[in-house]
Amino acid sequence: MLFYLKIFLYKRKMKKFLLILINFFIFLIFANFDFSIATTSDFYPEVNAICAVAIDGKTGKILYAKNPHLKIPPASTVKLVTAMVVLDRLSLSEKIRISKNAEQTPSVAPKLYEGEVYTVKDLLYLLLMKSSNQAAVALAEAVAGSEENFSVLMNKKVYSLGLKNSHFVTASGLPAPNQYTTPYELAIIFYEALKYPLIKEIISTPVKVITSETGRTLIIKNTNKLLDDSEPEINIIGGKTGFTRASKHCLVNGAYVEDRLIITSVLGSPNRESLWRDSKNLINFAKMVLNHKISPVYITTVVNTNVLANENFKKPYSRIYKKAKLGYNEYAKKKGSKKMIAKRMGSKKILAKKDSKKIFVKSKKSSIAKNIKIKHTKS
Repeated sequence: MLFYLKIFLYKRKMKKFLLILINFFIFLIFANFDFSIATTSDFYPEVNAICAVAIDGKTGKILYAKNPHLKIPPASTVKLVTAMVVLDRLSLSEKIRISKNAEQTPSVAPKLYEGEVYTVKDLLYLLLMKSSNQAAVALAEAVAGSEENFSVLMNKKVYSLGLKNSHFVTASGLPAPNQYTTPYELAIIFYEALKYPLIKEIISTPVKVITSETGRTLIIKNTNKLLDDSEPEINIIGGKTGFTRASKHCLVNGAYVEDRLIITSVLGSPNRESLWRDSKNLINFAKMVLNHKISPVYITTVVNTNVLANENFKKPYSRIYKKAKLGYNEYAKKKGSKKMIAKRMGSKKILAKKDSKKIFVKSKKSSIAKNIKIKHTKS
C-alpha cells in the first residue's frame, strides 16, 4: 500500500513539474514575441525622405535601407566627386582666376566675380562648406578646360570605385539630363571622400575665412546644421548637403558612435528640418543595430520615377540662365528682338544692357529616386 502511495505522489510531483516547465516555455515564447514587436514599432526610425541608407563604415553592411538603389538627381552632394577629382589633379596652392562663365553660374552667396583669383584650397572650402556652384565651375575649368570635359573625369572616378548606378554631367550638381545617383552609392562616394584628409577637414569646419589675391575677405559658414546639433555620444564628422526641385533636400553625412563610423545618405526630404531629423533618426537606429539590440531594416516603397532622373529630363538650365551664360546681345540674336523676348517670357520690363550685370526678368518656374564591397585603403 505504501508503495502505491509513493507512486501516486511521484506522479503528482511530475505533473506539477511538467506544468511549471510548460508555463516557463510559454513565457519565453511570449517574451520573445513582445521583443520583436518592440523592434518594429518602438524603435522603427521615422524617415520622410524618398530614399535613404545607413551603413557601417567599417564593414559596408547596410543597417537601414529605404529604396537604397533608386536613381535620383544628386544635387550638390555631387560636389564630393568634384573635390576628389580636383585633389587628384591640382596642387592646393595653385591659383585660379574666375572666368566670366564661372561668374555667370547661378550660385549662393558669396558671389565670385570675373578676374578674382583664389587658390585651389580656398575654392574647395567654398565648394564643400558653402556649396558654391561658381567655385565648382572654376575648379572644373582649371582641371579640364570646361565643365563638360570635367564630367568625363567625374564619371571615370565613380566607375573606378565600382559604382554603376551613378552618372554625373555637372560639377556643381545643377540639374542636367541623365544625371543621377542612388543613396547607397552616394554613401560609398562619401566613404571614399573621407580618405582625402582635406575633404574630411573641410566638411567638419563650421566657419572659415578666406581671402582673394586682391584682399577681398569672405566669411563662410557650413551648410550642414548637424555640426551645430551634435549629441554628446555622437561625434558628427561632417557631410554634404544639396537641393534641387527634383531631388528635394539631401544630405550625406558621417558620424562616429562609440568609435564606429556610421554613414547616412538621405535623398528627397521634403524640407530642411525633416532632413536633419531623418539623418539623426538613422544614426540612432544604426547605433542600436550595431549594438545588436535590433535587426537591420530594408524598405521598398512605390515612387513616381517620372519626376526623378531619366534621359528625357528637361534641359539643364532655364532660359534665363542661358541668357546669362550667352550674354544679352548673343541671346537676343539667337532668340529674336528685345520686344519678342519680353513677350515670350511674360515680362513687362527688361533691364538689360551690354555692360550691365543685372537682368530683371520674370522667371518661369519649372516642375519638377547587391552591396558593393568596400575596399579599405588609405590615400
